[in-house]
Amino acid sequence: MEEKDIYAELSSIRNLMERSAKFISLSGLSGVMAGVYALAGSAIGYKIVYGNSKSLAYREHYVNDAYITWKLIAVALAVLVLSLGTGVYLTIRKARKNKQEFWNPGSKRLLVSMAFPLVTGGLFILALLSRGFVEIVAPASLIFYGLSLVAGSHYTYKDVKWLGIMEIALGLIAALQPGYGLVFWTIGFGVLHIVYGSIMHFKYDR
Repeated sequence: MEEKDIYAELSSIRNLMERSAKFISLSGLSGVMAGVYALAGSAIGYKIVYGNSKSLAYREHYVNDAYITWKLIAVALAVLVLSLGTGVYLTIRKARKNKQEFWNPGSKRLLVSMAFPLVTGGLFILALLSRGFVEIVAPASLIFYGLSLVAGSHYTYKDVKWLGIMEIALGLIAALQPGYGLVFWTIGFGVLHIVYGSIMHFKYDR
């Protein structure tokens, strides 16, 4: 067997091992769409909080307004459902296109590794809401989401890790700027997702 044939065989074996150990069917377009949904949600949230005002100054009055808080939660849940639904659809489509299974050992490991930080973060946010610490919700969501991405990056593309690190850093900065959560939430879940999704699309989907 010639040397080039040996390298080709080793490369083939490595690709097979990677496919079985990692989930590599994530769609970059799903990240872009999640960012678009987040931007739309942010626009609605801005209208709920600030009304017709063009100021982004800290508004203390809405922190203790339960009605506004629940409206913001409803918007956030709508963004989450749309993002997850679109992400699953596009990822399944990509997996089928590449003749891969969507539900495989790699995707299972990815789901489990991301679930712990996300569930913990969700429970922590509920605790914050129950105590009226609404201004910390956005930083907490960014930090725990970033932690879940870093954890999940071991079972998918390494690029996901850098998105997670940026989300964590943004969340920590947001924690030092209470009252501007909507701004940081827009950057983290909107802008960063669109940039990340675009990079992933041109790097892996084409």
